Amino acid sequence: MAWRSGACAVLAVTGWILQSAHFQNAAMGCYWAAFLAGGWDLTRETWAEFRRLEFTTHFLMLLVVPATAALGAWGEGALLLVLFSASAALEQFAMGRTRSAIDALLRGAPKTAVVLRDGSPVDVPVEDVIPGMRVRITPGQQVPVDVEITNGESACDESSLTGESIPVEKRRGDTALAGTINVQGVLEGTVLRAAGESTLQRMIGLIERAQHLRAPSQRLADAFGTRYTAVVLTACTALFLWSWLAENREVFQTATDAPSAFYRAMVLLVVMSPCALVLSVPSAILSAIASGARQGVLFRGGGAVEKLAQVTVVCLDKTGTLTEGHFRVREMNVLEGDEDTLLIKAAALARLSTHPVSRALAREATARHTDEQTATSVENLPGAGVRGQVNGRDVWLGNRHLIFRDDPEGAGRMPPPGDALSEVWLRSDGLLGQFLLRDSLRPEASEMLASLHTEGVRTVMLTGDRDSAAQLIGTASGVGEVRSGLKPEDKVAAIEAFKKGGARVAMVGDGVNDAPCLAAADVGVAMGARGSDAAIEQADVVLMHDRLENFLVARDLSRHARRIIAQNITISLGVMGLMAIMTIFSSKVLLSVGVAMHEGSTAVVVLNSLRLLLPSRHRRTTRHQSPAPSPLPSPTTVEPETHTPPA
Repeated sequence: MAWRSGACAVLAVTGWILQSAHFQNAAMGCYWAAFLAGGWDLTRETWAEFRRLEFTTHFLMLLVVPATAALGAWGEGALLLVLFSASAALEQFAMGRTRSAIDALLRGAPKTAVVLRDGSPVDVPVEDVIPGMRVRITPGQQVPVDVEITNGESACDESSLTGESIPVEKRRGDTALAGTINVQGVLEGTVLRAAGESTLQRMIGLIERAQHLRAPSQRLADAFGTRYTAVVLTACTALFLWSWLAENREVFQTATDAPSAFYRAMVLLVVMSPCALVLSVPSAILSAIASGARQGVLFRGGGAVEKLAQVTVVCLDKTGTLTEGHFRVREMNVLEGDEDTLLIKAAALARLSTHPVSRALAREATARHTDEQTATSVENLPGAGVRGQVNGRDVWLGNRHLIFRDDPEGAGRMPPPGDALSEVWLRSDGLLGQFLLRDSLRPEASEMLASLHTEGVRTVMLTGDRDSAAQLIGTASGVGEVRSGLKPEDKVAAIEAFKKGGARVAMVGDGVNDAPCLAAADVGVAMGARGSDAAIEQADVVLMHDRLENFLVARDLSRHARRIIAQNITISLGVMGLMAIMTIFSSKVLLSVGVAMHEGSTAVVVLNSLRLLLPSRHRRTTRHQSPAPSPLPSPTTVEPETHTPPA
């Protein structure tokens, strides 16, 4: 489309030059070629709409071109096509940056698996693979299902699922997750669960269901295009009949001081052609996208630019979004067994997870130079933890509800962790213990939330953490509402409930577990620096520098863009309305004047949109003078770690 638009512009200019030099035949050839290049996509779109019995602004624009040619205004017709085709190409470029709902995860969903039958490899559809089968994964191949490795050593690229950029080493006893990529050696393993039960497929299912709740953005010109087209054609026909029958004008023969009925009708058609209206939205959208990119905010298409300013509820994840996401083990409480064994078992499971808490446990074990053991048959339990086998014994690592699922009263007897601490429990035969970890609040979180509250926006933290730790982060950050202990599906349900209540919801998150929430929200916002690929692909807005306050920059751009869109629509409709009235009630309006006013309004609309590219105004971060809530203590300022002796 861009090439055809460029060719149309070159041919139109060439035709104008040749016409000025009185080479009429050559000029006509260039104009015809310009009409063909610039009107190709317009004709295809109009024909497709015509077959559906739709008559939009595309149909009007297509009528304008032969109308100007019939009146001898070839240059004006070519110019209209240049502007229209260029705007269409730019809008398609912008919309091309959007993506389908679950591209990131679907790219990591293999279709076949190499199953070993009597030692021979056989390609089998992944949906036919069942637990217990033996599979082989060669270098460069995707892991088809969750597999426990029985032979071989390699490393797997898990970036498509977890966002971890460094390949994770895999050896006998480790678990390779479906959708990850084997980057080195040949691996053989036993299938742990069917493809439909893998973490990848469960996440895809959640996102697919959430995506059905998203409403596409509507353009004003498209919303009333058919009606507007009908009004214009009716008005042109009525003016033609009035000029011919009531004013007794010539039908086609135009004199200098006596325009024909057809001439007047065509002038009305030109001045009411919606070129400026069609440009009013995409020109502003493109400028907003470009301006956001320069400031570290990536809008994934025009829908987010239009909708973010309308958000009335902002939901935020806790770990890695409101907090830094850098946990450190502060304390260990051993109720059964010994401390070293407790940490060794926890690290064996934690090494198979990319959750910040798991990484903290793995780092702690490495720092203490503990023995390294391998976990097998590992299963992720979303919102609860993980379970697996270490040295043939079942081990559970997660929240207290998972550990004390068979003893709810026992969970109540366990003392809650202290302020600013998150807890993780481990249970196995002869082992029971609690890890206490600390995260730190992002320094910009309080001011960002205060700014949203000033604007009347409701803020809600959605987290799977326990209530006391979540409430502490909520109080320190100043978030309006805290909902804790939520599984991924609970977070999606909360967002759906807000939307059913009439709210426009934005969700800010960074992890793979946040991807369904980002898809369910009206506007999904991902942290770009450390956010997982799944979260980034689901997001409508990506904060590329991992700065939470850039959410305010994105919201400012959205509001500014909406104001400019409203101004553009007012200008385009105002000029069309004024010129239409003048054309209807005065026969002295010339075609050249109509084209000049029409193109002038188009230029004004484009220049007005380009204001979004000017340097942004001073941020409002200095507006709030009231003291912010006290920040959480930083891990670097806490006293040396102490460990409680075994109970």
